[in-house]
Amino acid sequence: MANFDTLRIRAGYDSKDHNYAVSVPIYQTASFDLGSVDRAKSLWALDEQAGIYSRVGNPTVSAFEERIAALDHAHSAVALSSGMAAISYTILSLTEGGGNIVAPRALYGGTEDSFSNFFPRFGSTIKFVDNRFDPESYEELIDDKTRGIYIETISNPNAEIYDIEAIAEVAHRHDIPLIVDNTVATPYLINPFDHGADIIVYSATKAIGGHGNTIAGIVEESGKFFYSEELFPQFYEKSHKIRNRIGESRSAFDIDPKGPLVIHLRAFYLEFIGAALSPFSAFLLLQGVETISERVDKQTRTAEKLVKYLEGRKEVEWVKHPSATNSPFKELADKYFPKGAGYLFTFGFGGTERQLNEFIQHLKYFSYHVNIGDVRSLIVNSPKTTHAELDEERLERAGINENTVRISVGLESPEDLIKDLDDAFNAVFSR
Repeated sequence: MANFDTLRIRAGYDSKDHNYAVSVPIYQTASFDLGSVDRAKSLWALDEQAGIYSRVGNPTVSAFEERIAALDHAHSAVALSSGMAAISYTILSLTEGGGNIVAPRALYGGTEDSFSNFFPRFGSTIKFVDNRFDPESYEELIDDKTRGIYIETISNPNAEIYDIEAIAEVAHRHDIPLIVDNTVATPYLINPFDHGADIIVYSATKAIGGHGNTIAGIVEESGKFFYSEELFPQFYEKSHKIRNRIGESRSAFDIDPKGPLVIHLRAFYLEFIGAALSPFSAFLLLQGVETISERVDKQTRTAEKLVKYLEGRKEVEWVKHPSATNSPFKELADKYFPKGAGYLFTFGFGGTERQLNEFIQHLKYFSYHVNIGDVRSLIVNSPKTTHAELDEERLERAGINENTVRISVGLESPEDLIKDLDDAFNAVFSR
């Protein structure tokens, strides 16, 4: 297989199949001509992979799916209309019939809130680990209803790192998959499948797209995990909907024993819930993927410079990033992130809430909004924004202090960003 930087530009597309268009065309159509009755039978039997209806498959979206799958060396992938759709579809499908997932508290606020308050409405419960850095603590919560362990490779917002391989070993001892949200890291910084993950979810809205203009998600399977019929009977349930050419009902496992989750998601969740990614969004995402190496590498290097700068400011109480001087994650970062541990970090603002508000308002080159992975540098007061849905107890368990400020580093000059922070600190604290 070709190297990463070739795949990000070439994978999943052959121009001769698309009238020799250099860029992937936008197939802006609701449906596709079936051609003939005989071809329709082949399409419905999945003997031919081609467009039927854009809710469940579109050539532009397929090119995006195949390109991301190639970057992670995934067996299969399905793109969706948002990162939360990717998470929701994965959790709901694995826990059909009343299962549970084991997860740490320190997750993106929307994920944590949905885990705590939303999924239980559908019989899908989440067991939260008290000591999230101890792999054995995950094992203590596993029971006969557990259907997976869920972690983030780099947590949002505090850039925590977990021992992926050790947690994967715990999951596999109990025949359940390790689900990894790799949104912050992207395929450029780490391939979780190389470290024992079985399912990867992304909010492609973030650094995969990279330009803050598209909402999207994606789910990938490694193709190496075996879903037992005892724990995952939904993948073995035969359905007339996914029958073969002669009309025999089949299961997702019958169609693809290495990737039944993706088959299940595409055949039932996309079909019936319908969080489909639009072809235009897929086109924009493909443009972002083509520059992912240059973007994420520069963002990571700049983040390291900003961390060092902030550690030297007396108005900063602490900085949380694996490159920070006293970070407890240095050893894990060296193991899992040789290219660097990303562009996202937090710091503790050493002033009043009023001073923090003034500090944010004074900044010129940091946009105040809640996305991450953008070409623009972004800043938010996380307890009031990205994690506002969490009460004080849940914020404390997640390690989010009331003075937490999150920065997502963009592509501006690091010197300009440091001067911008410097000017804002001096303006607020010189009064």
